[in-house]
Parts: sequence; C-alpha cells; structure tokens
Amino acid sequence: MSRQEKKKSIGFMIFAILLSVILVVFAGFLIYQIFKLQILPDNILIPGILAIVLFSVILFILINFCAYGIISKIIYSILVIIISVVYGFGNYYLYSTSATLETVTDQSNLSKNTVSVVALNSSSLEDVNSLEGSKLGVLKTIGKEATKKSLNDLKKNNVTYTKKTYDNMLGMLKALYDGEVDAIVLNEAYRSNVCDLEDYTNFNNDTKVIHKTVYYTKENSSLLAVSDITSKPFSILISGNDSFGSLDDTSRSDVDMLVTINPVTSTILMTSIPRDSYVEEVCDDYACNYGAYDKLTHTGLYGVDTTKDTVENLLGIDINYVFRVNFTSMIDIVDALGGIDIDVAEGMAVSRFYTNSTLEGVHEGTNHLDGKRALAYSRERKAYIDGDVQRARNQQQVLQAMFKKATSPEIITKYTSLLKALTHAFDTNMSTKEITSFIKYQIQAKPSWKFEQYVLKGDNDLQVSPELGSEVSVIQLYPSSIHTAAEKIQAVLDGKSSETVETEEDIPAGTLSQEEIEAQIQQGLLTEIDENEEGSDIYYGTSN
Repeated sequence: MSRQEKKKSIGFMIFAILLSVILVVFAGFLIYQIFKLQILPDNILIPGILAIVLFSVILFILINFCAYGIISKIIYSILVIIISVVYGFGNYYLYSTSATLETVTDQSNLSKNTVSVVALNSSSLEDVNSLEGSKLGVLKTIGKEATKKSLNDLKKNNVTYTKKTYDNMLGMLKALYDGEVDAIVLNEAYRSNVCDLEDYTNFNNDTKVIHKTVYYTKENSSLLAVSDITSKPFSILISGNDSFGSLDDTSRSDVDMLVTINPVTSTILMTSIPRDSYVEEVCDDYACNYGAYDKLTHTGLYGVDTTKDTVENLLGIDINYVFRVNFTSMIDIVDALGGIDIDVAEGMAVSRFYTNSTLEGVHEGTNHLDGKRALAYSRERKAYIDGDVQRARNQQQVLQAMFKKATSPEIITKYTSLLKALTHAFDTNMSTKEITSFIKYQIQAKPSWKFEQYVLKGDNDLQVSPELGSEVSVIQLYPSSIHTAAEKIQAVLDGKSSETVETEEDIPAGTLSQEEIEAQIQQGLLTEIDENEEGSDIYYGTSN
C-alpha cells in the first residue's frame, strides 16, 4: 500500500471513529430520553430500545470493520449519517415533549393581578407623577385587596391624593364620566365586566391607563389525585379565562366544563355549566364573597381554585384535576392542529359571529375552522335562541373535535407546531407522570372513546352581583338539572353510561305514581301542574 493510500485509509478511520462516536452518543441519549419520558408501553418500549441498540451496533461494525472499498465506505458513511440525524431529531422531539409537560405541570401556581389607575382620554393626567393632588375613585369592598395594593404603590411613588369611595362599580364609573373624580382604581380582571355594562361598552376607547400595579397571588390547587388514571375514573375542571395573552392573568371564567373520564369503559362525559349561572360562591381561603350568590364566571376573579370549590359545592362532587386555558390558548392549539372540523345542525347556521363580526360564520353541514373562528364559535350566544346553553354545546363540540384531531395519525406531521402551542397554552395540577401514563395508555390500549354531553339548564333572571354591586342578567339553574348533572357524573364514575340517567325532559308526563309525584315535588324536581280535558292533573318537569 502506497503512502498516499495509507493516509487515505487513516483519514477514513478517523472519520469513521468520529461518526461512530456521534452515532453512539445520539443513540445513548435517545434511549435515555425514551426511558425518562415513559410514554411507550413495555410491548413497544423494550423492542424499540433493542432495535436502536442492535441497529447502532451493526452500523458501528460496518463502518469500522467492513468498509474496504470506496463504494462501501460511501454507503456505510451515508447510512451512519442518516441514522444519526434520525436519532438527533428523535432526541429533539422527546426533549421538547418532556420540557412542554414540565412547563404545563409546573406547580408554582402563581396568578398575576394587574390594577390600573384609569382616567378619561380627555384628562390632562398622563403618568403617575401627574396624579399628585388628584381625586381618586375607589370601590369600598369590591376588590378591596387589589385597591389596597394600588394605593400603597402610589404612596411608594410619593403621590398624594384624595380618595372617594363608592359602593358599586356603576357609581364609580358614573363619577369618572361626570368629572366627580379625576381617575379610578380598577382591577383589570373587572374590565370585561365594565365593558359588558350597557352604558359603558366603549369604556376601553374612552379611557387610558395612567399607572399599573402588578402583584402575584398563589393558588392553593388542592389535589385529589387518583391512584392510577389509566384504570380509575376521574374528573377534570376545564376553566377558560376570558382573556388574551398571558395565561396567569386573573380573569373571569368564561368556560366552565367538567370532563369526567372513565378509562375502563372508555367514556368521556362533558358537563357544561353556563357562565352566567347564579351560584353560591365557595372558597377555602374565604377571600371571595363566601356564601354570597353571584355569576359563576365571577369566581374566576379569585382564581381557578374558587371556581373549582364553587362547582364542587354546586354539584356535591369532588374534582380531581384542573386545566386552565384562555382565548389565546384556544387559537394557538387549533391552529397548531391544522384546524378542526365541526358539523352544524340544520337551522343553526350563523352568517356572522356577534363575538367577532370580522370573521365568516358557519353554515349548515361540515365546517373547517381555524383558531379564531373556533374561538368565535365557542363564544357565540347572541345568535341562538338558547343563548348560553347553545354556547356550552358549541364548546363541547369544539373540545371533542380538538381531541379527535390530536389523537389522529395525521398529528405526527404537526407535532412540532403542536408542542410549541401547548408550551404556554394551559396549566394544570395534573403531574407529568400522570399525563405520560395516560399517553402510554392511549398508545397501548387505543380505546374507542365514547363522548357524552350534558348542559345544565335554567331560566334567565335579574339578580344583584356582589362583584358589581348592581343587578345583572343571570341564569337561575333548575334544581332538577343540577340533580341530573350530579347523577350523570356519578353514573360515569360507576362505570355506566350517563345516558342511563333520565333528564328532566325525558320524564313522560303523567307516568309517575302519586307517591313519586309528591316525593319529586318535595325535592323540587316537579313544580308545574296542569289539567287535561278529563280534569286529571298532569305533572311536568320543573320549569322554575
């Protein structure tokens, strides 16, 4: 062998060793990532790892001991490079998956609270220093802690002011517009409530923020974890904040859906509670208006734990886990999935959404929705006779479509974008281990999930909201509907279908015995009595 050939041979040996080191390192890290993530069932995990080891050993032998001719050297080198790249991508995807799960299950549980000093656009006030000697309107009891934080912040900035207190939001807003005060202290979580008031729909355009105070509060996130979510039934509260941007911003709960999952029977029950339901507020720390009745959506102003405690109290159940999302989450996830398909029933078409008139509505039949249209469809209520009830049905439909798309084979092509969207799309008190266990169960068992739905019902009414200090439109839930929801949830937990529980609409008129009628009247399940042509009483489901 000539000197030149020896140099070439030594050069290839060095090249082969470098490639071998890269191959072995990437293979080692890949095996480590697979073990760490724990999403593959044993019947796939063990053969998969053996395949990686065996394939790597074969390639190592080929490039180091079997590459004699130029052709074999080229072929084996290309093979090692390709497999190394594949291992590299595998490492990246598994690491990204692990990082995403750790992010969404982060137990810091901090909620961001923003309090603003707000003035009219026509005001000469421009910054915190210009507030010197001004008259500030504040609420007496509503959002007391937030107001205190803001006023203390002004003192730190050496600002002196005159404070005027108001019993309710309407009184304070009127004072601002009438010039009785120069500015008001407003917890930003209440801004949506203000814009919902008939006389202040243009509040955002009429006003400007002079100064902001930001502080954080910690959620308790009490956990009632089940021992094994792949074999034990459990319930999840999905709380959707009516805000864009950061997920940790405190805001109203626009979506309140209880998802009850029984992995043994492959049943998923979605129980929606209208956001305007007039319910008793309950919270462990008593920071809310404990024991007072208000809209369910307002419980979100005190954090997701208050919403959870209130729903548990309403239905008499335990909630195991909480998932918190917001408007931005919905848009990002649906777009990352490549959109979703929903079927609109006859007579339910909407030409333009009231929630976002710039977007195309939905037509009867199958509609493909991107993130913004999916959000608008989920929030739409004014276009429907059933209003809030139909909105809840739409939300269930969208969630089911998202779940179906996320568990379909085509999600592999959108995996990177989905991971990116999920990173800051939601947070939960479910652990990383529990999520990976459920993913492993999905891969191994491939269950054919059966989706069931229920929406609590009631009558529209006007009642005083402690959060606003004024009358607002609410939904007075039927006692029978609350009872039915609780029974349906328990049925799924017990391994039955929720459809085995009769709803108030399912009870045929006049088919109950007198004893049953009297018992149900006492329970509030029957309230309306009519008389037929023969003079016999006919009892109907409660109409409240």
